[in-house]
Amino acid sequence: MELSTGDVAAVVLYFLLVLGIGLWSMMRPNRDTVEGYFLAGKHMFWLPVGASLFASNIGSEHFIGLAGTGAASGIGVAAFEFNALVLLQLLGFIFLPVFIASKVRTLPEYMVKRFGGRRISMYLSVLSMILYIFTKISVDLYSGALFIQQALQWNLYLSIFAILTLTLVCTVGGGLAAVIYIDVLQVAIMLGGSSVLLYLGLEKVGGWEELKVKYMTSVPNITYVNPNDNGTCGLPREDSWTILREPFHSDMPWPGFLLGQTPASIWYWCADQMMVQKALAAKSLSDAQGATILTGWIKTLPMFLIIIPGMMSRVLYPDTVGCVDPEVCQAFCNNPVSCSNTAYPAIVLGIMPEGLRGVMIAVMLAALMSDLTSIFNSASTLFTMDIYNEIKKSAQTKELLIVGRVFILFLVAMSIMWIPIIQELQGGQLFIYIQAISAYLSPPIAVVYCMAISWKRMNEMGAFWSLMFGLTVGVIRMILDFTYKAPLCMEVDDRPFIIASIHYMYFAAGLFFSTGIVAAIVSLLTDPPRDYMLVRTTFQTRKDQRVRKDEHENVYGTELDPLHENGTTAVVEVKVNFIDGSEPGCCARISNWILGLEADVADEEKHHKEMEEHVQKLSTLSQTTTQKVILYTNLVIIVSLAIFLYTYFSISPFTDEEIVNLRHISMNKTRTETFNKIEL
Repeated sequence: MELSTGDVAAVVLYFLLVLGIGLWSMMRPNRDTVEGYFLAGKHMFWLPVGASLFASNIGSEHFIGLAGTGAASGIGVAAFEFNALVLLQLLGFIFLPVFIASKVRTLPEYMVKRFGGRRISMYLSVLSMILYIFTKISVDLYSGALFIQQALQWNLYLSIFAILTLTLVCTVGGGLAAVIYIDVLQVAIMLGGSSVLLYLGLEKVGGWEELKVKYMTSVPNITYVNPNDNGTCGLPREDSWTILREPFHSDMPWPGFLLGQTPASIWYWCADQMMVQKALAAKSLSDAQGATILTGWIKTLPMFLIIIPGMMSRVLYPDTVGCVDPEVCQAFCNNPVSCSNTAYPAIVLGIMPEGLRGVMIAVMLAALMSDLTSIFNSASTLFTMDIYNEIKKSAQTKELLIVGRVFILFLVAMSIMWIPIIQELQGGQLFIYIQAISAYLSPPIAVVYCMAISWKRMNEMGAFWSLMFGLTVGVIRMILDFTYKAPLCMEVDDRPFIIASIHYMYFAAGLFFSTGIVAAIVSLLTDPPRDYMLVRTTFQTRKDQRVRKDEHENVYGTELDPLHENGTTAVVEVKVNFIDGSEPGCCARISNWILGLEADVADEEKHHKEMEEHVQKLSTLSQTTTQKVILYTNLVIIVSLAIFLYTYFSISPFTDEEIVNLRHISMNKTRTETFNKIEL
């Protein structure tokens, strides 16, 4: 594809804006503190935090994956988006008050405060970083490369290297503030460009009502008989226009989704460092809750801005985007399984005029960079605060900041090493793999966090052994799933019953509740947690203002002295290690500027003291009556909206008779054959 001058100008302008914001964030004060770099100084108000939460969620894999699933099976995948409306408020009104009150910077640090010891926090930190490197970053790079290759015909490694370099420059210097400020710009670009695409797409297919009919009859020239149910592979699903579907044989069984997918989403929204870190950057509890409400409102849009364009792409290009013949798919997208993942790039390059194509390329770059910047910053925070700081307890502030930057370089190197493996994986199977990982590994984490916050009797033994139980069961199912791979639609499904007939969402539900039972039994059979461990670490005790010694000294992982009964007589000595106050050389001054360290020890000490006072003020969770009224009114409205959207879009717009007629029209437009596996 030849890019016009306007296309190139749009992409260049985007890069300049992002680079400018990244450099500007390096000029701000308070980057010389750990909170200043990793938590943006805890001075962000609700608008940029809410925008950043949304941008971190909607990465390039959403544009490719959501649109692709929409093209393949309809609006059912929108259930994940509507689910977020409620779970974001669970984060804002249940989890965040506890995290803020406990003064933690990372979630594993919360586990240390709540239970003592360090094996849980180390397990969660390592598991999170493994997931970041081998799932989130890999998916982003795959989906971003897929779009860029189709749009620009660039060399894969050159384009990814350029993206990673810009991401690195914008993140490594400015920390979380750079991430949040860049996300605000990228949300504006994503929403604006996607809205234009939706308008042009609806105009192309003839409007909303025409889209419903045309999607149900968008079939490729060649389809195949499904030997498992005598259906036809390649036809749109009869329930394509419903979200929550029947419970036994659908791809989105409503009991499995509500009981199984919800725990996985609780982990993603409420117990994943990448998301929670953004909310912890808010300057007050009210701003944090306002951010989750804002993100909830924006989360109503992806169905219309991403999933619907994917469905329109199938209508416009049924033989390629909707292909089912392995030879046709292989020729078009180099993937014999399916080409549905090309739905979004296909419609962008097919209907967008010159100039606007560059805007949409910028949208994809925005989505890709939003995820990468968030992952890099969050993973470096986990490593620095929960692993490196545990290994070297005497590390000074400057050393921690340097380690955080260097670890980002390590993540970049690991990402580049992972690229050849991404190329070997099939696009469709990659997203199935990511969903399976979530269903197998995240429910135990979700239930432990839920019980830690809500049940004071939960102890370290219960939490740890329930996590080990959940990990063991999840890994066994994962091995079985990868041993018996899912067949194509037109192949006979001869997998064992437990794999073929038990949907991964139902498995996730069983894993969630069984892990909770194990945690409860072990906790009740062992000693209860000591009193000081419950100070500001549960929802019931979030406003307990007794002094905790571990909030001022690096004693994580060791036994702490009990508090006095009245909680007011504990004496705490605060020690802060500052850098040497001697005059730095030229190289040292440049290094300090990049790191945000003050040359003047007095100024640095002042920033540390101001940050300490600010964090203490935040932990009181103070809110005005007006703020509470506004926030809780929005809470009721947005939860009600989620229920309405689920209900409205779970009612089929077609009668049974209309569906039969549409199937007849579809069958008359295609040639159905019996699949011969030799063709692969």
